[in-house]
Amino acid sequence: MKTLIAELIGTFALVLLGCGSAVLAGGEVGQLGIAFAFGLAIVAMAYGIGPISGCHVNPAVSFGAFIAGRMTLNSMLQYWLAQFIGAILGAAVLYFIATGKAGYDLATNGLGQNGWGPGYLGEYSLMAALVFEIVATFLFLVVILGSTQKSAPGIVAGLAIGLTLAVIHIVGIQVTGVSVNPARSLGPAVFVGGTAISQLWLFFAGPLIGAALAGLLFRQKLLETE
Repeated sequence: MKTLIAELIGTFALVLLGCGSAVLAGGEVGQLGIAFAFGLAIVAMAYGIGPISGCHVNPAVSFGAFIAGRMTLNSMLQYWLAQFIGAILGAAVLYFIATGKAGYDLATNGLGQNGWGPGYLGEYSLMAALVFEIVATFLFLVVILGSTQKSAPGIVAGLAIGLTLAVIHIVGIQVTGVSVNPARSLGPAVFVGGTAISQLWLFFAGPLIGAALAGLLFRQKLLETE
C-alpha cells in the first residue's frame, strides 16, 4: 500500500506542477520554464518517493520495467491504477485553481492536455506526433532503466531522469505538448474532453511502444550490466 500511495502522490505532483506551469504560468515562464517544471517535478519526486516505490509515476515506466523483467504483471497493474488516479486528481486540483482567475475558460485555455494537428501548438501531423512519442519515450526509458540498474550510481539517478524529461520537453512541446506518460495525458483529457479524448489513444500507444522497445534491450542484456 505504501508504494501505491507514493505513486499516486508522485503522479499527482507531476500533473499539478508540470501541467500547472503551462496553465497558470505559461505566459510568464515560456516553453523553457514549462520544460524545467516537468523535469524538476520528477527530480523532486525521485528523491521524495523513489526509496518507497521507485518513482515510476508513469504507466510507460512501469511497463518498461515489466518488459525488462524488473516488475511483476500484478505490481505493474497496481501501479497503473495508482498513477491514473493520481493524474486525474492532479488535473482536478489544477482545474479548481485555474477557475479561480476571472477569464479562465477550459475550452480556450485548456489544462495542458496533449494533442496534435490543426489548432494545436505547432500543428504537427499524426505521424510526426506518434514517432516523437515513441522515440522520446524510448530514450527516456533507456535513461531510467540504465541509471537505476544495480551498477549505476543511484544517488544521481533522479537528477539524470529529471533533466532528460526537461530536454524532451524542450524539443517536443510544440509537437505534442509531450506526453511520454499515459497518465499525464489522461488526467487533463478527462476534464477537457472532445479532441483531447479522441486523440488520447496515441498518448497510450506511443509511450507504451517506446517503453517496450527499451525494456526489451535491457531484458536481452544488451544495455544491462552484469
